[in-house]
Amino acid sequence: MAVSSLSINLWHPFEYSRTGRSPRLKLKHVLFAPTKRRLRVSAVSTPPKARFVARRTQSVPVPQLERPLSEYMSLPASQYSVLDAERIERVDDNTFRCYVYRFKFFAFEVCPVLLVRVEEQPNGCCIKLLSCKLEGSPIVVAQNDKFDAYMVNQISCGSNKSSSSLQQLSSETVIEVSIEIPFAFRAIPAQAIESSGTQVLEQILRIMLPRFLAQLVKDYRAWASGDRSRQPLGTGEI
Repeated sequence: MAVSSLSINLWHPFEYSRTGRSPRLKLKHVLFAPTKRRLRVSAVSTPPKARFVARRTQSVPVPQLERPLSEYMSLPASQYSVLDAERIERVDDNTFRCYVYRFKFFAFEVCPVLLVRVEEQPNGCCIKLLSCKLEGSPIVVAQNDKFDAYMVNQISCGSNKSSSSLQQLSSETVIEVSIEIPFAFRAIPAQAIESSGTQVLEQILRIMLPRFLAQLVKDYRAWASGDRSRQPLGTGEI
């Protein structure tokens, strides 16, 4: 009876006759009883991302001095001045750490710290981003392993078409950032975040490139006058 009772509860293999006297076993119920299986599919959602891109080209005329600008631009990176000791520090002959000024993004404070490498070229140099670290508000610092950044700054010199006594110093820069949108921002449309981020990058370039070129011109004048100290002339001010 114990076995029969267990079988009835689990598999329902017995069917009682109308007289109620004896059970009749339906083998097909035992042998072919269907088994229901539930499949669980776990979906791994990919965090939404935003992409910011900014480009800017800036040029300044430079009076030709006794020592030409082309000679200054062909100096090896080991002889470069850091230009502004408050914001730039030398890591090795070709590598520099740059502290970008602090700015606000959706009320949060951001201060990027860039590690860049200088590649010497015939008429200038190319500055490439090696890595970027974010400092500032806690929610900003938390994004350090959740974004990718790309930056190239191509610096070159050439003749000025309007005057033979002038040279042209140019900087062509591209910055691109791809970042996971933090949970606190996901209620905001991605397009709005991308628009704001792009505007911030463009504002950085509008401020930093003219300042950078002005510092280069100032350093060129010091070098052309015979100053071999290569002391930084910047003060950290924006």
